Amino acid sequence: MIRVMLVDDEPFILEGLSVLIDWNEQGCQIVKKAANGKEALDYLLKNEVDMVFADIKMPVMTGIELLQTVREEEISNAYFVIVSGYNDFHYAQSALRYSALEYLLKPVGADALIRVIDKVKNKRESDANVTEVTADVKKAYLTQNIMLLLAGKAKEKHTDYVKHNLHRYGAGDFRFVSICFGNVDSMEEKSDEEIIRLKDGLCRKIRDILGKNSDRLFPDIPGYTDEYEISFIFSDDLGSEYETDVHKYLEKLAEKIREADENYRPVFLVGKRVEDISRLSRSYSSAASLRPFRSFGEKKTIYIYEEDVQANEGGVLLCKDELDSLISGIELNDKDRICSSVDALYDAVAGFGSSIMSDRALSINTNYLLFRLLHLAVELDESINQEEVMTYISENVSEEGASRGGRTHLKKFAGSYADYLGQLRKNVSRGVLQDIEKEIKTNFAENLTLKDLSRKYYVNSSYLGQLFKKKYDQSFKDYLCAVRIDEAAAMLLKTADKIPVIAEKVGYKDTDYFITKFIELKGCTPAKYRKQNEG
Repeated sequence: MIRVMLVDDEPFILEGLSVLIDWNEQGCQIVKKAANGKEALDYLLKNEVDMVFADIKMPVMTGIELLQTVREEEISNAYFVIVSGYNDFHYAQSALRYSALEYLLKPVGADALIRVIDKVKNKRESDANVTEVTADVKKAYLTQNIMLLLAGKAKEKHTDYVKHNLHRYGAGDFRFVSICFGNVDSMEEKSDEEIIRLKDGLCRKIRDILGKNSDRLFPDIPGYTDEYEISFIFSDDLGSEYETDVHKYLEKLAEKIREADENYRPVFLVGKRVEDISRLSRSYSSAASLRPFRSFGEKKTIYIYEEDVQANEGGVLLCKDELDSLISGIELNDKDRICSSVDALYDAVAGFGSSIMSDRALSINTNYLLFRLLHLAVELDESINQEEVMTYISENVSEEGASRGGRTHLKKFAGSYADYLGQLRKNVSRGVLQDIEKEIKTNFAENLTLKDLSRKYYVNSSYLGQLFKKKYDQSFKDYLCAVRIDEAAAMLLKTADKIPVIAEKVGYKDTDYFITKFIELKGCTPAKYRKQNEG
């Protein structure tokens, strides 16, 4: 059945449309009658709808505003039919711009309704991938809401959307879990295409194993996972399938993955337990803090925050003198002292006796070292995000090709961090952001990226992103977009260039995308902006 929503502020029109034809006979079911666009939008955020008949003129939110919001925020892939008593081409043009299927004038007759329904049926039949496309759109919007949760910026509507679309998340607490490839070094030798194929293959196997719970798996969350990680949200009710806890559940999952393909050796980084999914950011940040721990000490399949971080904060078996010497060497960027201190640390750890005790002591000491190193960076700049600092260090060590584990790797790690601290000192003192601002305002039309600018000005990309956020309260991408749109607005008033030409001059090859961003920032289309400011 085609699920239909009728939206009109006139009750008699809603009732009239609902009885004008035999909807069931046409293969349709009216699932909602809404009095305005806002009521319809709230329903679409939580429910699946295939076709929307919406009036143009309504209080609170018009039909066009509803359509625009749904399309721009990718809330629903429903077919929209805009109904209006205004025979005005401007309204039809607006409706078509946001991919309305049809524009009908009131009063709507039975024949017109049936014709539109047939059009939808034909369109669904001609597009064999419509179900897959709808699922992709839903997954993309769900991922956007998960990203807001991870950033700690989700509003109630975003949290409600996640809870509704992951409806099996019920009883118990939650954990964010990163699923990584076991051998990162071998992955780094592979091409991007090979990594994508391996990651897709692992995702398919995990989805097959999870079955009905595969909606908990997120192969890629931009900005929150690296290219070797897959995100997974665990809750206690999921663990109850095996009548056990997260550790046993993931052990079972790892076993099933290896049975499916022995080439996959997953490693799980498990964030701390949180009591509600709205607090997922806390679990995510704690899981991310486990990334560097894979480089040192005991190699495991499952790292759990409470066991591998909190349990090691008591200082048992701590080689304080050796660690203080190593930290001092890093702070002074004294490579000789770093090497000798690492050797002294390993010798001291070996003195604890059995291999089990030595491994335990090494894990405790390296964990303590990591947290001390974080504080060194924070003392230089309070805006530093600790988790991103550790991500930076891990990436740098990996790029150098260091084998993971052992004193050689720790020396490379410590040397890399010493260089990083020196870089931070320079950035704090010379105001590198001013140089980058000039670069953007001069070359805004080029394909500027945070990564390229960070390389050019010898600034860590994560740190540079923090600087933009701190100064402008917006991301680098949004800052660049604002500069481009401001330049475009000036060109609209100073030149007679056509809009596609201006779009390309400020760095947008896609004119439609340019218009969308212009509307977001200026509140109207480029053409309307030019007309309003002609004087």
